[in-house]
Amino acid sequence: MGSSPISLQTVLCAPGVRGRRATAFRKDGLTEFMQSIMFKKQELKEPFYVLDLGVVVSLFDKWTRSLPTVRPFYAVKCNPEPALLGALAALGANFDCASRAEIEAVLALGLKPDRIVYANPCKPESHIKYAASVGVNLTTFDSRDEIQKIRKWHPKCDLLLRIKAPEDGGARCPLGPKYGALPDEIAPLLQAALAAGLSVTGVSFHIGSGDTHSRAYHGAIAAAKTVFETATRLGVPKMNVLNIGGGFTADPKFDEAASVVKSALQTYFPNEPGLSVISEPGRFFAESAFTLATNVIGKRVRDELREYWINDGIYDSMNCILYDHATVTCTPLACTSNRANPTCKGLRTYNSTVFGPTCDALDTVLTGYQLPELQVNDWLVFPNMGAYTAAAGSSFNGFNTASILTHLAYRNPT
Repeated sequence: MGSSPISLQTVLCAPGVRGRRATAFRKDGLTEFMQSIMFKKQELKEPFYVLDLGVVVSLFDKWTRSLPTVRPFYAVKCNPEPALLGALAALGANFDCASRAEIEAVLALGLKPDRIVYANPCKPESHIKYAASVGVNLTTFDSRDEIQKIRKWHPKCDLLLRIKAPEDGGARCPLGPKYGALPDEIAPLLQAALAAGLSVTGVSFHIGSGDTHSRAYHGAIAAAKTVFETATRLGVPKMNVLNIGGGFTADPKFDEAASVVKSALQTYFPNEPGLSVISEPGRFFAESAFTLATNVIGKRVRDELREYWINDGIYDSMNCILYDHATVTCTPLACTSNRANPTCKGLRTYNSTVFGPTCDALDTVLTGYQLPELQVNDWLVFPNMGAYTAAAGSSFNGFNTASILTHLAYRNPT
């Protein structure tokens, strides 16, 4: 993806990025850049990420062009890498936080608390008190108990009623079974919040993470309109926020989703002066911006089958296979065994299995995958590894996901 020089300069000076080395590479030069890291770190051979800041800029430009009236609140849970947060903040994004630690991460960048929506419908009381103490004054709820906690610990907080979307969009990770008020619960919850003296300023929903059926946005926006009408009938002061949640992906499905969202907004909220429409994209900004490099630490040959062990796996970055239902792919970089042709172009491939480093057989990353003949200390490179990867890893068996370094880079637009 291309990127604007002005936007890139803004990002390079952003908190979380400023003070860290960010390397420019030529078009199609990411592989060459990763090889340079591999050669410099030969004695360690630890896994590492590359965050392409140019991709982040391009994706933000795409969002702004496609959904100009919808302000993104990046879902920090997807990937809390400080450089990504800082880059998005510099470009104009706000943030969806679900815990005290996520709020602290955003505030640590020097941002004001009004750039945060505390979008967790069920919060620990201590976290609510913290949000009140730092001035985070917008949150979500979907139950009477949450109303009482907020009334007790943060009564000045504005509320968004989280409703269950009528359809989950065929999402990779549905959220409806856990969150969202049902239609017959909406009026009682609005009345309870009104009786508690709390301000309900809008509605939120989430069709699920990684949608595949964009029409789900249309039904959810229609349902939100019904809540606005119910609130008016009950005497709730005029609401002015519509939070359409996340679920967006950075593939061609995004264009379809953006079209559905714009059409639904025009249908159900055609003339709403003062209405603020926000969203909670996560993987849209994070997934394709990160590439992961892993080192081959072991090998076994069984007839025509090649089995490889790498130093990252299911309990680490690859947890996305289990928890995010991701399909990962990789390419070889035979920097040790074949420096003349490290990408192994034109070489014979073999049916291969790739294992992670832990002692659990569940720690299997790929099976039946075609790879060339590799040797210990060669590398496998995994693209599109920014969404729900390092953020959800562990330190099981002593392999600590949090210790994986992230290198910053960008394609030089000149």
